[in-house]
Amino acid sequence: MVILGKGDHVWLEPETKGEFTVAIGARVKFHDSGRVHVVDDDGNEHWLDGKQKIRHMHSHSVEGVEDMIGLGDLNEAGILRNLLIRYMDNLIYTYTGSIMVAVNPYQILPIYTAEQIQAYRDKKIGERPPHIFAIADNSYFNMRRYQRDQCVIISGESGAGKTESTKLILQFLAAVSGQHSWIEQQILEANPIMEAFGNAKTIRNDNSSRFGKYIDIHFNDKGTIEGAKIEQYLLEKSRIVTQAHDERNHHIFYCMLVGMTKEEKQKLDVGSATDYWYLTQGGSIFCDGRDDTKEFADIRSAMKVLMFQDKEVWEILKILASLLHLGNIKYIAIEMDNMDATEIQDIQSVNKAAKLMEVRAQDLIDALTTRSIVTQGEIVTTMMSVGNSQDVRDAFVKGIYGRMFIWIV
Repeated sequence: MVILGKGDHVWLEPETKGEFTVAIGARVKFHDSGRVHVVDDDGNEHWLDGKQKIRHMHSHSVEGVEDMIGLGDLNEAGILRNLLIRYMDNLIYTYTGSIMVAVNPYQILPIYTAEQIQAYRDKKIGERPPHIFAIADNSYFNMRRYQRDQCVIISGESGAGKTESTKLILQFLAAVSGQHSWIEQQILEANPIMEAFGNAKTIRNDNSSRFGKYIDIHFNDKGTIEGAKIEQYLLEKSRIVTQAHDERNHHIFYCMLVGMTKEEKQKLDVGSATDYWYLTQGGSIFCDGRDDTKEFADIRSAMKVLMFQDKEVWEILKILASLLHLGNIKYIAIEMDNMDATEIQDIQSVNKAAKLMEVRAQDLIDALTTRSIVTQGEIVTTMMSVGNSQDVRDAFVKGIYGRMFIWIV
């Protein structure tokens, strides 16, 4: 029998068990004659008559703790409630030993200033409230003290805040390394470029990273940044040719179409995002909270910092424009020699793409509508069906974008 009094905190067990059901915390408001009136953490009121399963909440779980190793109720319900009550107070960071859990606040909090960086410098984990800067400082301190490589692993589902956490750690390391050098500036400026070419709007996240990255930061004996290397893997190339409802292609396409000058757009023969099949399948060409024009200016500025030549930037824009033109190619089914074949309905898009790619239009048409097989030293060329031609076109586009992304990174 559970003896309760006004103000006690209890756990209410779910009435039905399910994969995602857990106990919820509640506070006793009234207790009389075997009936208990409680208010749960969601603000819902319940009258308990003794049939429901309830149990006392440990005192350490009532107000929440900074390190969840100290939780009295160290279970799924206790962990979730601890994160919830801290989140409601804008305390988005919580430790579990040397591991830090971050809950995305979906707003800008004033906790990443230069003063905060200094406050967490040369501090052990636990000396100050949980913070992403504490993890970064701990890695930096251990690297210098033990002269061994350190690794920070940032994981989580889409929208959890992995990209922003990475940028904050880089910001901290650049600040504490002692010198605000050109190399440090280049490391920080790499983020806008990687996000433009590798991130996209999804249903769950307006700036979702569609690739994985491994960043190596190199320090000298004095703890000063000397260089960096970024490795990318698993780029979501399928997004380039198809998007789910209410999602966008990679940011760079929309940014370039609104950010380029009129003269540049004329040279590339491009219009607005609504003109291209590869950009409109999701039915969403705008992204609330993002200014594509400003983003494009930031991208070009970052490319200058990273020593991209003007010619290289222009070649990138030519490639991006050619991919958009390729996506607008329409096929019609025909029959040739009693076999299914394909014909391009309007070669205008082919001519535009071929011009930007600096290839002959007929060679591009042949590559997109026929296939060649080598048998016994002879080359046999056959026509492809509409479905196969579309698959070849999309694979061609994905291959070009993937190789360009690797070169940029």
